[in-house]
Amino acid sequence: MLKMNNVSKVFQTQMIETHALRDVNIEIKQGEFVSVTGPSGSGKTTFLNLAGLLENLTAGQYILDGEDVSQLSDNNLSEIRNEKIGFIFQSFNLLPELSIFDNVDVPLRYRGFARAERKKRIEEALEIVGLSSRKDHSPTQLSGGQQQRVAIARAIAGEPKIILADEPTGNLDSLMARQVMELLEKINQNGTTIIMVTHDPALAKRAHREIQIFDGQVNSQETIDTTGETNEALVSA
Repeated sequence: MLKMNNVSKVFQTQMIETHALRDVNIEIKQGEFVSVTGPSGSGKTTFLNLAGLLENLTAGQYILDGEDVSQLSDNNLSEIRNEKIGFIFQSFNLLPELSIFDNVDVPLRYRGFARAERKKRIEEALEIVGLSSRKDHSPTQLSGGQQQRVAIARAIAGEPKIILADEPTGNLDSLMARQVMELLEKINQNGTTIIMVTHDPALAKRAHREIQIFDGQVNSQETIDTTGETNEALVSA
């Protein structure tokens, strides 16, 4: 599904060269739920941006769904991103001037779906997240947890193969965070691959596997069994 071979990312200015990722090797299979952890500045967000085709890698190879996307044009990357990848952000990124229905509709319009198809997808997505009755509300009329569920509905309405979640519970209290995690787990059980960046160790352990990134390198990978125990496999830098 997703495979990175010796991937590096360097940010360069006139005076400074910053190695955000160094020789990263990661493989994530279809249907996995993977958490990505590490201290601030370790490279987690850079990894997520590369996985989501939001940035270009500096070196290495990235294979997504069987296709080498390392050297594709921006237009081709945009097409693949819109078709195969859904995004969930910590800050929700909802448009306050639009209704919940229209917020979920925005990326579907961009992809050119017919009106009837968009309506069907939006209603199904809002039903999954439990917000059908709120479709005409604005984001400001919802709680933080409800706004994040709208963001999840927006992500799944396009039926992506993979969802990238960047601290999806970071702005929520513990109860709302648990509800959002349960929703993500439900979506994953239906076959969608989920990669979630989180600082919360308890949430990280709810994934199938935890990938730890430190100083731009994969430090370790832990496979998490159904009892919550882990089997750690150290990965050479």
